[in-house]
Amino acid sequence: MNRLFPYPLLIVLLIITWLMLAGFSVGQFLLGTLTAIIATWGLAALHPAKPRLRRWDLLPRLFAIVFYDIVRSNIAVAGIILHGGRKVGKSGFMTIPLDLRDPMGLAILAIIITGTPGTAWIDYNSARNILILHVFDLVDETAWLNLIKNRYEYLLQEIFE
Repeated sequence: MNRLFPYPLLIVLLIITWLMLAGFSVGQFLLGTLTAIIATWGLAALHPAKPRLRRWDLLPRLFAIVFYDIVRSNIAVAGIILHGGRKVGKSGFMTIPLDLRDPMGLAILAIIITGTPGTAWIDYNSARNILILHVFDLVDETAWLNLIKNRYEYLLQEIFE
């Protein structure tokens, strides 16, 4: 059964995404199911490490925090752009020492940071465990450091390590 459906949860999520984008019909359901199964076979051929989630119960909290921060950041960046950049402090780079070591946790942190408007994951030094972050409106480096360390990294460590 594992060979036919290597990632059953991913298959279900891909089918749901397919139906949300294409609309629900029997044909779309069958096409989405076939596509999801073939996609997971391709993923299984790459032999990725399966994530070990230690604390599933913290995932909704992480999703809510990330959703809130993305909406808030969209509004802030739109305000800066619509006001012609008069409210921009400065953009800049900052280094953040990370305690998170789990590869899946680091990948999710990269997605969160890059998916949030106004920030970009620039580089990660795995030997020193240092993240280089670019911030569009870098007013207070300490606030950004606290945001990454206490809001995201802490939860990701609890979930994955």
